[in-house]
Amino acid sequence: MIERTQLEQATTKALTRSRGVVLNGPRQSGKSTLAQRFLRHDSPNYFDLEYPPHAQRLAQPTQTLEHLHGLVVIDEVQLHPGLFALLRVLMDRSNAPGQYLLLGSASPQLLRQAGESLLGRVETIEVGGFDLAEATAAENPWSQEVAQRLWLRGGFPRSYLAASDEDSFVWRMQAIANHVRVDLPQFGLNIAAPAMLRFWTMLAHYHGQIWSAAPLAQSMGVSEPTIRRYLDTLTQSLMIRQLQPWHANLGKRQVKAPKIYFRDTGLLHALLGIQNTTELLTRPQSGASWEGFALEQVLRIAQPDQAYFWATHQGAELDLLLFKGSRRVGVEFKRADAPTVTPSMRIALRDLQLDALYVVYPGQHRYPLGDAIEAVPLWALLKSQQGQP
Repeated sequence: MIERTQLEQATTKALTRSRGVVLNGPRQSGKSTLAQRFLRHDSPNYFDLEYPPHAQRLAQPTQTLEHLHGLVVIDEVQLHPGLFALLRVLMDRSNAPGQYLLLGSASPQLLRQAGESLLGRVETIEVGGFDLAEATAAENPWSQEVAQRLWLRGGFPRSYLAASDEDSFVWRMQAIANHVRVDLPQFGLNIAAPAMLRFWTMLAHYHGQIWSAAPLAQSMGVSEPTIRRYLDTLTQSLMIRQLQPWHANLGKRQVKAPKIYFRDTGLLHALLGIQNTTELLTRPQSGASWEGFALEQVLRIAQPDQAYFWATHQGAELDLLLFKGSRRVGVEFKRADAPTVTPSMRIALRDLQLDALYVVYPGQHRYPLGDAIEAVPLWALLKSQQGQP
């Protein structure tokens, strides 16, 4: 059992100050398990809308909900969109915080309804799969094996905790098929399953690259707007991250298209047919895959106010530009034993006026590379999260 202490603490804090909390994330990412830390599944205040007896209890939602006291949990709330208007009224009847915990599987409809109907009443917490801090805490002390397993299998609990790499791979392939054939239509995204599955598979080869719709549109025989709609669909369902470019007033031509990353490298590897660590380390996509894995870990651990990448048409680039408070920090990802300073790093440090630039790599030692530039092993990020230098 992997404890998700930080998520549990964040949810607890949110429930003490807001009338409701939305736990939003992909299906099977652990939202229900987290919610049941606050309320048992067999409680009369717990409603799982995918479970027919629970859904039937909400057939008359006003009569059911207005008489309940204490915390109410509604799982897969996007399946009953009419509830949001009622929840707004019920929340406004009391100033007491922590009345409702709403769970949704990354539905665009959920986010829109929560944003419009429950504006100012709820906080939204994103629940992804396990991250490096959670996996390491469960198998303390830190080991490279833990990181490689998380990189290979991804963070979805059933994938990461599978008995073998083969079992994990089978689960991920089934999860991909279910997402395309079942989840997306439930979210009101009516895209033919074979087309979306083909697009998703092709997109795996663009992981870590700057987005261009034209090649994929040509390969699939559809228009560029259609391809962009496919990409936005996977982004809305939290499968893909579109990392937006940063534009500075530098007098240089800068890249304006986003970079594309799979948010879970386990799904990326399933679509690429990578089934074990040996294949992962020897495939040409290994470097880009590790970059995406490390990027997600940095974003989960650092929790920046804003995150971008930066690139110019002259060849200078920065993998990640983080804004947190008044600090402006750059991050480069290098799957190398001993990374060194590149001209591109010096340009980014100067042109973007960075407070610091960290080169994250899968090694063992932390050491300076130059003024305001430091090589940092991926595992060292966990110490930073714990407040250690």
